Amino acid sequence: MSLPNSENATTLENAMQLMIQTFHKYSGNEGDKYTLSKVELKEMLTKELGSYLGRRCKCRLSVEKIMGDLDSNNDGEVDFTEFIILVGALTVACNDFFLDGLNVRSEHPWKTR
Repeated sequence: MSLPNSENATTLENAMQLMIQTFHKYSGNEGDKYTLSKVELKEMLTKELGSYLGRRCKCRLSVEKIMGDLDSNNDGEVDFTEFIILVGALTVACNDFFLDGLNVRSEHPWKTR
């Protein structure tokens, strides 16, 4: 399967490509090129999710907690599936925060008509 040309890709396809590219931008800088080590995870959290995670991504204990929560197979590294779980969970949390801020649960106010 090849990735669609980004000029012809849909918004969701572009988002998927961006997640894949972001993961591989940080994976393999040390060790396995298909996983994130603790150092690589911290760098990715700081540079790519710093505004969402704030100080949490700079704290060694927080990074270890995030690593422990994500590393479902206990190999000391985060693979792409485990990374997607993080992105998914953060996206759900952001969506819930957005909906709570609007005090809306049954409508979709961001939908264009």
